[in-house]
Amino acid sequence: MDITSILGLVIGIVLIVFVGISPAKLGNFWDGASVAIVLGGAVAAVIASYPLGMLKSLLKHFKLLFQGNRYDVGALIDTLVEMAQLARKNGLLALEEKANELDDMFFKQGIMLIVDATEPEEVRSMLENELDVMASRHDESRGIWEKAAAYAPAFGMIGTLVGLVNMLKEMDVESGGASGIGPAMATALITTFYGCVLAHLLFSPIAKKLSIRNEEELLYKQIMIEGILAIQAGDNPKFLKEKLVTYLAQGTRAKILDQEGEGGGGKKGKKGKKGDDE
Repeated sequence: MDITSILGLVIGIVLIVFVGISPAKLGNFWDGASVAIVLGGAVAAVIASYPLGMLKSLLKHFKLLFQGNRYDVGALIDTLVEMAQLARKNGLLALEEKANELDDMFFKQGIMLIVDATEPEEVRSMLENELDVMASRHDESRGIWEKAAAYAPAFGMIGTLVGLVNMLKEMDVESGGASGIGPAMATALITTFYGCVLAHLLFSPIAKKLSIRNEEELLYKQIMIEGILAIQAGDNPKFLKEKLVTYLAQGTRAKILDQEGEGGGGKKGKKGKKGDDE
């Protein structure tokens, strides 16, 4: 579970409330009309910008924020190495049974393509095209939050302008006069405050976290593609593993390669089970 989204939001709020504002003056920063203008306006603009089908996916985004990295690259590489060993021993047709055990439809599709003797160029083209489509879909979903981050300060400025107009209109009224300028100005500026907080503490971080999740999935599936093509080419399983770990950071790479030297039947069995679950 990834709690950094909640942790960052909580730290930001604490800093604003206890360092910037102070709890005793917190009431000065609450205005229901300003919240309605900024939050309601940003939501309305997002709804007006996207079709209903895309907006339905918003609730799924929160699950992605907190579930952490779902992709065990080490287990994937072990599964690919196991398949490479099986293919070298019994031929590519022996992978069909393995493919039927896979839950990942992208992985299953790739294995079945090489089992069916599809040309390597066509295998790469089909799988990478599917990756491109997936990335485009993720970009559109992330764009919803990026638009919200852009709309929130804009509606904060709209609320400020509305407050200033009302303040200036009432300056000549005896019941208000110059004594009401300060409170009216403060109310007008609160909307800008709300817009900035929503944009930079909520909407932009969500968009960035979704971008990171997209990059994790792209890396996982790119490694999958390279592994599948290497199996089709008949690469040595040991070389295959060394090739695939080059996609990873040095620390992760060393950890995966060190596991190979540890040996142990129990560890191997655990990896095999992990690969079957995927």
